[in-house]
Amino acid sequence: MVNLSRTTLRGFATVGALAGFAAMALPNAQAAQTAATATTATTAGTAATAATATPVPIDGQPIVIGNPPAGEGVTTKSSTLNIVRYNRLYKTGPITPSKCREVNVSLRTAAGVDAYISQLFRCTYAEWALPLKQAGAAYKVAPKLVLHSSSSVRSYCGVVNGSTAFFCGYNGKSWIYIPRHVIQNYWGQSPTMARAYATNVLSHEYAHHVQWLTGILGASWQRQRAFSTYAAQMEESRRRELQASCLGSASIGANKRYYPMAGGLYQQWVYVVSNSGDQPGYPRDHGSLKNHRFWSFAGFNASRSYTVAGNCNTWNANSTYVA
Repeated sequence: MVNLSRTTLRGFATVGALAGFAAMALPNAQAAQTAATATTATTAGTAATAATATPVPIDGQPIVIGNPPAGEGVTTKSSTLNIVRYNRLYKTGPITPSKCREVNVSLRTAAGVDAYISQLFRCTYAEWALPLKQAGAAYKVAPKLVLHSSSSVRSYCGVVNGSTAFFCGYNGKSWIYIPRHVIQNYWGQSPTMARAYATNVLSHEYAHHVQWLTGILGASWQRQRAFSTYAAQMEESRRRELQASCLGSASIGANKRYYPMAGGLYQQWVYVVSNSGDQPGYPRDHGSLKNHRFWSFAGFNASRSYTVAGNCNTWNANSTYVA
């Protein structure tokens, strides 16, 4: 079992908002901006590089105990390198758009968050069904979605800070945990930011489920434990997390015409992916802001090519791209 304590909400440690995010400053759509912020964060591109940009909270490490459900083409007996680098997932066709539209609800309430995330969850499951089937995975197996407002979460994978979104795979079953109050607090600052964050975090955590079903997640953890140096262990973690961001963004990109991911929502999503990543003074286990943006866009724009998931093979990239 992995200790999650050091990976919990590293992004907000520097602004002292671990519990509530009430004091968080947001770009673009926020209700009140200073003149200096307004001039440096007007567009998605400038928001990504603005000195005042607030880091976005990082998800917890995905935990795996035992093997995923057996799929006809998935094996856990190959070498771990073969599983992560030459997985059948990378040769699958484009993700099928779910054609789901964004749910028009307020994310101020728990009921609104539940409706929003639950709809996105069902649509994401539908999008990944065909690629997972082509990869030989148990594509009909869905994780259980757990939406909560707790200060801590007791799961099969351990006790986790309640403000952390995370994935847990345990002996053939899996769960995705999403804290409602984080999204609700974002809504109080910027409704558009709340929508962008909610869309991205669910897509990212579902991507860990995709990794789990295809054997990538378990093999990556085996590799990480086997490495003798801390630097190698952290690089393995970054490859795993950056791939999840890429795959999650690919599912968003596949459905961008229908959702739609455009206008202010798209700009805020760009802000989210451009300001997510490792922060100074904390473990380098998720990837730099620059590389998180790079892999997120590699996934989002991959719907133009045939091998969508193949664009997310972080194990085929040199160390510079997973720093």
